[in-house]
Amino acid sequence: MTAALAVTVGIAALLAGLLRLGFLASPISEPVLKGFIVGLALTIIAGQLPKPFGVEDGSEDFSEKIRTLIGDLGATSGLTLLVGAGSLLPILVLRWIAPVVPGSLIAVALGIAVAAAFGLEGHGAAVVGDIDTGLPSFGFPDVSLNDLGGLAAGSVGVLLVAFAEGLGAAKNYALRDHYEADANRELIGRGVAGLGAGLSSGMVVNGSLSKTAVNWSAGARTQLSGILVAAPIVITLLLLTGLFEQLPEAVLAGVVIAAVMEPVGIHSLVFLHRVFTHRLGQAYGVAARPDFLAAVAAMLGVMVLDTPPGLFIGTGASLLLLLYRSSRPVVSELGRLPGNGHFTELGRHRDSRRIPGVVVLRVEGGVYFANAERIRSTVGRLRPAIRRRERDAATSGRGRPSRSSRCR
Repeated sequence: MTAALAVTVGIAALLAGLLRLGFLASPISEPVLKGFIVGLALTIIAGQLPKPFGVEDGSEDFSEKIRTLIGDLGATSGLTLLVGAGSLLPILVLRWIAPVVPGSLIAVALGIAVAAAFGLEGHGAAVVGDIDTGLPSFGFPDVSLNDLGGLAAGSVGVLLVAFAEGLGAAKNYALRDHYEADANRELIGRGVAGLGAGLSSGMVVNGSLSKTAVNWSAGARTQLSGILVAAPIVITLLLLTGLFEQLPEAVLAGVVIAAVMEPVGIHSLVFLHRVFTHRLGQAYGVAARPDFLAAVAAMLGVMVLDTPPGLFIGTGASLLLLLYRSSRPVVSELGRLPGNGHFTELGRHRDSRRIPGVVVLRVEGGVYFANAERIRSTVGRLRPAIRRRERDAATSGRGRPSRSSRCR
């Protein structure tokens, strides 16, 4: 049934890609993806932390994982913690002083060697354990058509989870290396991979952020890395599985944590928070930082609820903030610059002058049904000030109010 689910998810992804349904991901803005990636990375780190401490894992919920870890700190295994820290530290140091050196590979090799030499499993350190040797069997899963039909509806939900995480990882690294990630091609690739996994007795495949981070930190930049890694995997399945049976789980967790620390990118959230001006604050209030708010909403949604809800929450917050800002456009009074006749906002250019008898207003945004009433009321509030200014000008002798005074 697991292999059959991989097949149905692969078919759903393939159909979605061929039907060009990738456009459904277009409302997912870059700030939402940033928050999504940060929340996902923190959730992955929280899920890996119990292994270096040698305690039991918590639930899938981020807060529950942290609470469980804190509550079980008293049962920490000193040996396991030493092994985990000893694997994480060289990876981070090598990343800093010699980034071309494969720190993760060195940490894994050292972990296996130390575990075998000192018998760490016998001293309470958890290891990967038995791994079956040989290649998986190939062929269509032994299920009926009714079974496939029952899996069809669930496969759409599984695809949504896989596509959300995979597309987030793809776009995150596309931004790093300045190329475009095509959502339709992601769907087609996911569909072909899903079919291949299901026909080879595998599970549903996904573009995992943690595995992508490990791959990228090892120097991979193109799809060729997937082809190159396939040959060593086949050799490992046939001949080398015994080596990895001695790999301490704390070392494996250290490799994942070190890789996922890179996409956390709290600095990107700080940058989004700094995109602010006093004028925007006056116009939009708390919505003056829409990108920051959408990113935080996506991050908290992933950490508190789950991957798809977090993405929906971030996207929904982004669209609501967009609608709110577009419904409250700034209306500015303009003056003419002497010499070239160009108009600019009064107060922002000292040489701009009002045109006697005419008030020129600029609506900073498109005019449509959602903001038409606000624009009308804003212009209405400006009328008393305009008339008062005209009376003052007439009283001081600097001008005479015209019956043709009007707002444009």
